[in-house]
Amino acid sequence: MACGRYGWYAWIVGMAICWAGTDGIAFAETSVSDEYDVALRSERSAVEAGLELEVRRQWGEAIDFYGKAVEEYPENTRLEYGLRRSKIHFGIERRYADESFDQDLLGKSPSEALGVFDDLLSQIRSNYVDNISHTSFVAHGTESLYLALANQKFLSRHLPATKTEQLRSLRTTLRDRYWNRPVKDGRASRALVVEVCRLSRQIADLDETAVVMEYVFGGCNALDDYSNYLTPDRLDDLYGNIEGEFVGLGIEMKGEAGEGMLLVDVIGGSPAEAGGMLEGEHIVEIDGADCRDMSTDEAARLLRGPSGSQVELGLEDRFGRVRRSTFSRRAVQVKSIPVAEMIDADNGIGYIELSGFQKTTAQELDAALAKLKSQGMRRLVLDLRGNPGGLLTAAVDVLDRFIDDGVLVSTKGRSFDQNWKHSAHRSGTHRDLEIALIVDENSASASEIVAGAVRDYGRGVIVGRKTYGKWSVQSILPMRGRTGLRITTAKFYSPNGHTLGKIGLKPDITVEEDETYDVAYRGFKTRPADHPDVKAATDALLGGAFARR
Repeated sequence: MACGRYGWYAWIVGMAICWAGTDGIAFAETSVSDEYDVALRSERSAVEAGLELEVRRQWGEAIDFYGKAVEEYPENTRLEYGLRRSKIHFGIERRYADESFDQDLLGKSPSEALGVFDDLLSQIRSNYVDNISHTSFVAHGTESLYLALANQKFLSRHLPATKTEQLRSLRTTLRDRYWNRPVKDGRASRALVVEVCRLSRQIADLDETAVVMEYVFGGCNALDDYSNYLTPDRLDDLYGNIEGEFVGLGIEMKGEAGEGMLLVDVIGGSPAEAGGMLEGEHIVEIDGADCRDMSTDEAARLLRGPSGSQVELGLEDRFGRVRRSTFSRRAVQVKSIPVAEMIDADNGIGYIELSGFQKTTAQELDAALAKLKSQGMRRLVLDLRGNPGGLLTAAVDVLDRFIDDGVLVSTKGRSFDQNWKHSAHRSGTHRDLEIALIVDENSASASEIVAGAVRDYGRGVIVGRKTYGKWSVQSILPMRGRTGLRITTAKFYSPNGHTLGKIGLKPDITVEEDETYDVAYRGFKTRPADHPDVKAATDALLGGAFARR
């Protein structure tokens, strides 16, 4: 399969936990406060707490909370729909903070927008791993439009002066006449969208292109969480992940209401590091604009810019002191192996942190292995914690360095060209290395490909916590107007035929999570050897837990 930007499509697995921006900005996961965790003690309080987050339009926090609540009370349909509703609102607000959506997609004529709808539906029907009916796709679009008509970002953009009675009338019409309305084929799907466009203009004077775009993006809600239609900026983001390079500042951040953008990580060698940004600080101003109450996407939009341009930031430290500095945007190289070092020279134990699977991963791994072997490495701790995945081919390349024979991973999809077996090659294999693999709940997809093969071949001991459970493959299909479709086209299977989607892989040795070491920005950056997970891995290697095929 072709990989990267210039092929027909890239075959990717993962990137399920986080996403990255074209400004070298990665958006960290949101989390809810302890007061909302207390609300999980009963179903009633959980429902009330979720609704409170929705009223506040804290959609990221609502998704996180509802996700935990659904795990606690899986039979509660109100919690389940609260999660679904929050995801849709979150998607709407992300779109309307995306400059390329505003310029490239909302700027289309209604007929051009309908062409996008037709193409998208055709691609999904042909390529998605499961059969999706026309009715399901269109129904999810209707639901998205229904919720958009109650979303402040959508309304302020399209219907700032529309009366409440008109909005209520349009929403009622959608619910009563179009909710789950059967459609038999692509032509009928298009006809229904055209009819809704006409009624939306007639009842509320709503722009037809805005309506079609809710059917385009909302229809993708019928797919899994890893499939979506990508605006030009989002497609560039994804290619940046694959290439390992961005133009921008080089930070990972998350919005905290009232406090600004929390710096979770600062990439080494980036403009942010050179300018003295520190994990734990908050960005509170961007070119003079207060961003304490902005969403992460809104702040990211202000932080974007071409290489060589400058941005002035206000940075607040843990003690409330604010300083202002100017940063120049430039290319930021994101390494898939940020750390490779000896952690126990006496016992020949090396350590490699593998944070993602991208085009440069195999080259970086070869260099790291050569360096550590020259320093006497005989045993390796390979750390995949927090690794959300990436290119399937990169995962195969990693395994090929440690397994010399047999199938490493296979894929199976609806179409013939999605059924593949990837096998090991004897040359270049480091058969002499004893391996301990560290995983956690955020090790996903490509990380799980590696863990699955290591487990099935007995090539090493696996330490840590159960993995994320994303055993599917996405393809990137180029679409008209510099957009793209990231779509699940296959599931992957370990050498022994296991696929553990929504289950995850359990380690051989479980290590309870130690929150003291959990998040870098809390100020506990320690040597890898000091971390309890790494200590457990080295103990396993020295204690003879390693078994080799």
